[in-house]
Amino acid sequence: MDGKKHVVKVIGGDAEFKRGRGGKKLLKIRITAEVDGVRSEYAITFGRYARNKAEGRAYASTRAPGGREADAERLAAVIKALTGVKPKMRRRSNDMIEIVCGNMIEIICGREHLDGFARFAELADAIARWLEETDK
Repeated sequence: MDGKKHVVKVIGGDAEFKRGRGGKKLLKIRITAEVDGVRSEYAITFGRYARNKAEGRAYASTRAPGGREADAERLAAVIKALTGVKPKMRRRSNDMIEIVCGNMIEIICGREHLDGFARFAELADAIARWLEETDK
């Protein structure tokens, strides 16, 4: 990632359906992985957004070893290792977030990431079902 190499060991993963605000059906993918010796559990939540586009979002943790930036880099390495595609990352801030925890780092996944996750048996059925049920 960005000229740095990471050792990624995926330990497990699963997917489940959730209801978001307004009753929207969401797909939550959980991945347990060890990156550069640091074991973490990550969650990426996919929803349908503008023009029914599938998009997933995850947030780096301030409590992770090395802080938010290191956690975001590890999560991006896991996503790239599993899907072959580097996710987008952006800092988000607003007054409320900054009061609570400072700027957040949001990791954004698109349909290409979802297709990459679908190659894994633990996730494939749930992803296919979610895509079918949420397609308009």
